[in-house]
Amino acid sequence: MNKRQFLMMAAGLLTATSAMAIGSQDNNDALIQDATTSNETAPKAAQPKKSNSNDYEKWRIGSYGEMLATFKDYGLNRFYGNSVGNTKINHNEISIPRFILQGEYKITPKWILSAEIEFEAGGTGSAVEMEAQSGSENGEYETEMEKGGEVALEQFHITRLIAPQFNVRVGHLIIPVGLTNAHHEPLNFFTAARPEGATTIMASTWHETGVELFGTVGKGAATFDYQALVTAGLNPNGFDSYNWIQGGKQGFLETDNFTAPAYTLRLDWRGIPGLRVGASMFYNPKAGKNADKLITYANMGDINVLLYSFDTQYSNRYVTARANYLSGNITETTGLTAANKYYSNKSPYSRMGPVAKRAVDWSAEVGVNLKSFFPGVSHFPVIYPFVHYNYYNPQEKCESGLIADKRCQVSLWSIGANWRPLPNLVVKADYTTRQIGTSKMFGTSQYNSENELRIGVAYMLWFAKK
Repeated sequence: MNKRQFLMMAAGLLTATSAMAIGSQDNNDALIQDATTSNETAPKAAQPKKSNSNDYEKWRIGSYGEMLATFKDYGLNRFYGNSVGNTKINHNEISIPRFILQGEYKITPKWILSAEIEFEAGGTGSAVEMEAQSGSENGEYETEMEKGGEVALEQFHITRLIAPQFNVRVGHLIIPVGLTNAHHEPLNFFTAARPEGATTIMASTWHETGVELFGTVGKGAATFDYQALVTAGLNPNGFDSYNWIQGGKQGFLETDNFTAPAYTLRLDWRGIPGLRVGASMFYNPKAGKNADKLITYANMGDINVLLYSFDTQYSNRYVTARANYLSGNITETTGLTAANKYYSNKSPYSRMGPVAKRAVDWSAEVGVNLKSFFPGVSHFPVIYPFVHYNYYNPQEKCESGLIADKRCQVSLWSIGANWRPLPNLVVKADYTTRQIGTSKMFGTSQYNSENELRIGVAYMLWFAKK
């Protein structure tokens, strides 16, 4: 399926679902709706356009988190060997993918301090430091490993509310590119784990330090939310074969390189109740100047990174549907691939090539609220059976002379259900199958499929407020 076919399918999906909109939404039946449109089911620290909310007077503290168990029928590395892909072997995993604490404090009604701290994979992990001005070790990497996992400052910013049309935020900010980053809280996707394509080819959640302008313009059917950011850019040291620009997110060192900043723009149309249509763009010119060592890419042309995304969501009391398309381009990938092979063995980067000129990720999912079809049954559970499709490839197109690995192509189906025993709590289960080495929605190849059963629990709530 090509891009045009996908966009036609997404448009048809939205048309079909919008025809099912009957009556008004009540709070219980619309819980799956995007967190930015609910009142209490989603933390507002991740919702810049809602920071002027008056549902608290001085402060509030909240949290969201996920727990996940996975039962797999495949091995650890599909890229080992060339004939069949991953080995067929059963094994199981259990984890705490993330636990987030967040809070907001109104210094005054117009000045708001917000913070969000993420505990990933159960704890704190490694610190990487590059030695400088230290004799023979000058420019070398030093790594201290304590345990698996990570503690990260996901958001920390001060907001100045000026007018609904124009506000300013400074600090550590979410990069709102694509559906998953812009709406990353666990009630905003049906699958037991975050959508796989977006989290493979770029960081999730992606956050950088800088300044943001945001607001809402227009009215009625011509209502738009916008975000415009200038932040620290990407570091091409971290670009690689299998995760594209994901490792380029800065944060390995104690300070971020701001020599070549990045520019992000996001626009969301909200002119129809229940429907959001968004577009986003990220541009990082001359990203090579953000390298750890300033001479790494000095002998090649500018490394420019461009990402673009289109996403949409429609939600009413009966159905929720989402679709997302994400792609982009990197220049000078031949020289970039060659230079990255010569990192120090102590560096935190993979050194795997080739780095692709273009990557792609697109997905669509739809879930149906069974409770809405039984309005007379007061204790009928809130259950959303759903289906999810995702195609992604971190090596969609390589420059001449660089050979892409077919095993990077993944065509993924998930089918499952979400049960919401409480408005801010969800139990998820799905069966996921990946077809490796094919771009077809129902395609197969010579490589083994990868199949798994996933069971997860997630929540989003505010603990206290005043």
